[in-house]
Amino acid sequence: MTDNATTDFGYRSVPRDAKKPMVRAVFDSVAGRYDLMNDVMSLGVHRAWKSSFVAGLDPRPNRTLLDLAGGTGDIAFAWVARGGGPTILSDINEQMLEVARTRADRRRIDLTIQAADAEALPFADASFDRVSMAFGLRNCTDKPAVLREAHRVLRHGGQFHVLEFSRLQVAALQGAYDAWSFQALPRLGRLIAGDEDSYRYLAESIRTFPDQAALTAMMEEAGLGRVRHRNLTGGIAAIHVGWKL
Repeated sequence: MTDNATTDFGYRSVPRDAKKPMVRAVFDSVAGRYDLMNDVMSLGVHRAWKSSFVAGLDPRPNRTLLDLAGGTGDIAFAWVARGGGPTILSDINEQMLEVARTRADRRRIDLTIQAADAEALPFADASFDRVSMAFGLRNCTDKPAVLREAHRVLRHGGQFHVLEFSRLQVAALQGAYDAWSFQALPRLGRLIAGDEDSYRYLAESIRTFPDQAALTAMMEEAGLGRVRHRNLTGGIAAIHVGWKL
């Protein structure tokens, strides 16, 4: 359990002001192998999840996108490739953004890449038609603040889309899923990225993240309306969508 002075870091309770530098250290460590490890962690399924997520964003040339915790660029790049309008790829972690810049330059993708803390965004009210966040919300210290900020920077009629690991809905698969998460992943992290602890944290952070119903309620409390979710791969991940009405 946490109180106002502490928050979760995986299964550990840590001071709230300690979490951001701890998360930053995790992603500094894995940035260079992040895309490879995503393939390993999800057995490649994350690519299908992200494709479905971007399709739901409904990219159009006259729509703007702010991609929060955009990491190495998968969501923002796919938005642009599918004909989406002006795009800002943001992340709090500069190491991840450097990988994104290299990838964008190599692919000649035209977008803005900017460091930003999703809990306190440096953008004006009502600036974007879409705000997206894929596999980043669970790493934030103040999740309600992120949801409020997303609501603030959306234009009326805009949508906030969240893709995140969620709660498995198939009880028969729980044992195998736990073994993969807590036994296989840390070992693969050590072998592939040279970092077992970071991948143990990532597995733990999934289990401490709010489930589908709880995240829906949090989004509604932040002012988003018509919130709905769709489970992916039996609830291992889920897409949540809320409107600014």
